[in-house]
Amino acid sequence: MKKFDIRKIRVRKVSVDDLDDRMLLINLYATQGLTFIIGLIWVLFQRQNIIALFKFPRELTFLWWGVGLAAAVIVVDLLISRFVPEEAADDGGVNDRIFRKRPVWHIVLISFIVAVCEELLFRGAIQHAIGPYWTSIVFATIHVRYLKHWIPTGLVFSISYGLGWIYMETGSIWSAIIAHFVIDLIMGLIIRFRRES
Repeated sequence: MKKFDIRKIRVRKVSVDDLDDRMLLINLYATQGLTFIIGLIWVLFQRQNIIALFKFPRELTFLWWGVGLAAAVIVVDLLISRFVPEEAADDGGVNDRIFRKRPVWHIVLISFIVAVCEELLFRGAIQHAIGPYWTSIVFATIHVRYLKHWIPTGLVFSISYGLGWIYMETGSIWSAIIAHFVIDLIMGLIIRFRRES
């Protein structure tokens, strides 16, 4: 029986171009699963009621806040992409690789999973502990692929702060989940169909 030798493990930097589609999806779903688990554990350690956190409000105000923020973000992002050179907003091709050849149902699924997992961690747990400003700094830092350029970093920070703000205004995490979902869905569909034409 061969012994495992930890000294033979080598760490190397991997570009998104080095990953095939299957490995990219495994990476995406694994990180979202980890995000969900960390968020869930953190919420439970804060002694929050997870059922109350995800309770659907009776009134639809949360829906309008979420859709409204998403619409504002999409308009700003489209304006930025129209007037700012592409290399100034480059994310290393990650979003293009994730959404470019994906069927619409899969873009919907990815957008929903990412919205629920990230909002549980960032709005449900981290914002509860340190507030929306510092949460937005952590959120922008976690999206490391944007840190090379100040425009996408600023946009990610602003979106996160907006998500935190509507969460506080409505008292429902669903407003942030809906906004996050709509933003990712529309941007994913834009990437998907812009590449086909």
